[in-house]
Amino acid sequence: MFITAIEKRRNMLSALFLDGEFAVNIDTETLLRFRYRPGMKISDEQLNELITASDIRRANERALYLLEHRSYSKKELIEKIQRTTSKEAAQAAVDRMEELDLINDKDYAKRYMAKLFHHKGYAASRVQYELRQKGIDKEMIAELMEEEQPEPVDKILEVIQKKYLRYLQDEKGYRRAVNGLQRLGYRYEDIKQALWEFSIRQDQEQTLQNDWE
Repeated sequence: MFITAIEKRRNMLSALFLDGEFAVNIDTETLLRFRYRPGMKISDEQLNELITASDIRRANERALYLLEHRSYSKKELIEKIQRTTSKEAAQAAVDRMEELDLINDKDYAKRYMAKLFHHKGYAASRVQYELRQKGIDKEMIAELMEEEQPEPVDKILEVIQKKYLRYLQDEKGYRRAVNGLQRLGYRYEDIKQALWEFSIRQDQEQTLQNDWE
């Protein structure tokens, strides 16, 4: 095969034409590094090598760009990169990012877990589910849970104060609060215990207020 034309495209790509027909888009920087020019002969093996090198470079550039904006788990980053490159190139790029310590699943999981517990108010079961969706290893999740998991009843009481306090005035509001807490992943037994403790506290506060009056 002969390279009959090379035409620049958008997104730092160049179109490679072989024997008069369009063949593939190649990363322009990679093409320059390999020093291919129109009129040169290229074998199937050389073409595959060029495509692989192009994919790897694009995957690395994409990984660095994405990590500039936010952190990712390995699984997330691979899935994001392989939308524009091969899966193999995406995996290689993420492995490289891990070698450079630009990505670390344990650090990511710890930060994400803290966000889900403290900002979202999720229960442990919901947090574990969300972390598994991000591709975090089950053993790593279990280890972090031992360190980070709050006491469920205390956490429910905190969520009630933030989100459901105004609803606990009647039976309809009570059911709404219970359903909302269950969607966050809390067990009914823990919810029931927390609501009982909440009512005790409310009674105590009301008693103190009456005493002051």
